[in-house]
Amino acid sequence: MTTPDIRVEKGHAEPEEVAAITAVLLARAAAQPADPADSAPPKPKAGWRRLEREGGFRAPHSWH
Repeated sequence: MTTPDIRVEKGHAEPEEVAAITAVLLARAAAQPADPADSAPPKPKAGWRRLEREGGFRAPHSWH
C-alpha cells in the first residue's frame, strides 16, 4: 500500500495531527461505494408548486 502525500499549506502541523487527518481521509474514502450505480439515484425535484406554500403577494408585473 502506498502512503498518500499530504502537505500542510499554511501553519505547522505536528506528525500526530497529520496522521490523524490521514486516517480520517482514508476512512472516508473506504466508506464510499465503489460503484456509483450501487447508490440510490437522487430523487427528482417536483416541477410544480403547491399554492398553499406560496406567499400571498405577487407583483403586478409577474405572471405564473
